[in-house]
Amino acid sequence: MAVELDPIETDAGETVYVDRAEAERGSKGPFFLVYVTPDRTERWGFYCGNCGSTDNAMDTMGRIECNVCGNLRKPDEWDAAHE
Repeated sequence: MAVELDPIETDAGETVYVDRAEAERGSKGPFFLVYVTPDRTERWGFYCGNCGSTDNAMDTMGRIECNVCGNLRKPDEWDAAHE
């Protein structure tokens, strides 16, 4: 059985779809994957499970940081040299 996506509206007024079954672990809460359409053909970004914001950024190392609450996912290949 497919998991239904939750439609949300971004600050720009765009409707996107949150998949609460697909998440990345963050320091304060999960980051859920967000898609452009409910058929999951195109990823849009991430939804912060801590504060409910889509205002976040990902760097080239895979670090995700919420610009609202500071929720942070460490990079895929993290070590002290990346701090």
